[in-house]
Amino acid sequence: MAAPLTPKQGGPSSAVWGRAEQQDFRSRVRGTLIGAALGDALGAPLAGLSLEEVRAAHGPQGLTDLAPAYGRRGAVTAATQQALFTVDGLIRAQVRRDTGAWHPPTDVHRAYLRWAATQRDWGPDERRKEDGWLAREEWLYSRRDPSRDCLLGLGNDVMGTLEKPKNVAAAGSAPAARSAPFGLLVGWEPQLVFQLAAECAVQTHGAPAAYLSAGAYAVLVHGL
Repeated sequence: MAAPLTPKQGGPSSAVWGRAEQQDFRSRVRGTLIGAALGDALGAPLAGLSLEEVRAAHGPQGLTDLAPAYGRRGAVTAATQQALFTVDGLIRAQVRRDTGAWHPPTDVHRAYLRWAATQRDWGPDERRKEDGWLAREEWLYSRRDPSRDCLLGLGNDVMGTLEKPKNVAAAGSAPAARSAPFGLLVGWEPQLVFQLAAECAVQTHGAPAAYLSAGAYAVLVHGL
């Protein structure tokens, strides 16, 4: 990942990042993404099962190790796919920071639209030059139980906002599940982290339970 994203309000970070600081930052980014992906993979085989059904399938202790899902062991769901595209959008926002086109929710929304294309296309479309590296990864072109609200919210190019959210009744957990990367923003005050995560949550889920929990989760990661 590139140098840490810093908010327009305070301008670029004045701190000089040495090699140790950069390595520490990259380690925290990797740890957050890998940890979330592992948790996602652990839970993937349990989607929709009751506690009794979990115990019937995996024993009285429940699931204690990675189990098959989507035809393989340790597969991630749409939550991890979307988290990766959250990072993709934040990196692009970082690149645009000094171009006068600074608006991270727009870059994240465009990234989510690229994710949505992976759910309907057979594979990467080389004609879309703006896709970048992530959207050209063929393994992402696989439906892993994305929520209906995510697909509907990203079914057109219109971006939901806090004033005009998409799917106003949608209160699912998908926005929170993709929001850990917002907590990795360096130099941002917690309230700005919360606001950005919430603004990006309403692009698919408009109910307060969805976008407020996404903001809260991002702030928890930020604090950690």
